[in-house]
Amino acid sequence: MTEIPQSALAATLYLLPGFIAAWIYYALTSHPKPPQFERVIQALIFTFIISTIAVPIQFLLIWIGNNWMAILPWNEATERTTSLVIAMFLGGIAAFISNTDSLHKSFRKFKLTTRTSHPSEWYYILSKKVTFIILHLQDGRRLYGWPKEWPITSDEGQFYIMVPAWINEDGNQIDLPELDGILIRARDVQWIEFINQGNSDE
Repeated sequence: MTEIPQSALAATLYLLPGFIAAWIYYALTSHPKPPQFERVIQALIFTFIISTIAVPIQFLLIWIGNNWMAILPWNEATERTTSLVIAMFLGGIAAFISNTDSLHKSFRKFKLTTRTSHPSEWYYILSKKVTFIILHLQDGRRLYGWPKEWPITSDEGQFYIMVPAWINEDGNQIDLPELDGILIRARDVQWIEFINQGNSDE
């Protein structure tokens, strides 16, 4: 059995909080996981942020222990536990900011960017335009309904369309009341129409 070098083990333990924060972020958002090298870079960035946050927390906990109530001694184990708690909190905050587009929304107001925090324009529009849609399929058929689920990109994943109805060439609808919904592959969709219900975007 091959032994893990001590340097590799130490590097893994050092980056563990960053990897945990990144794992929580990708688990709670629709962003696809980047290649391995970029994930290591992200873990380094998260680890740096976590280490920076941990310093004042360490002083605070030591002060509380010296002046009020000591629960555990501050050692390597408690330091690692504190870093893991910060990592989980940081990953959740990063996911919340990404899912709500709050940071990029502020940046757009100040003309610092025109981008969003969502993984693609496709996903952003479908998440913001809460309305019935018409899917124009590659074979010429049109499907009307409510998009319960949608893919991140236009070439992978599926739509789950509830309250579905086929639209004939003359514009008449064929309702399908016996169905809860229809699953459509994203690559079978040529384009999408969004029904105007008077909703205004930002």
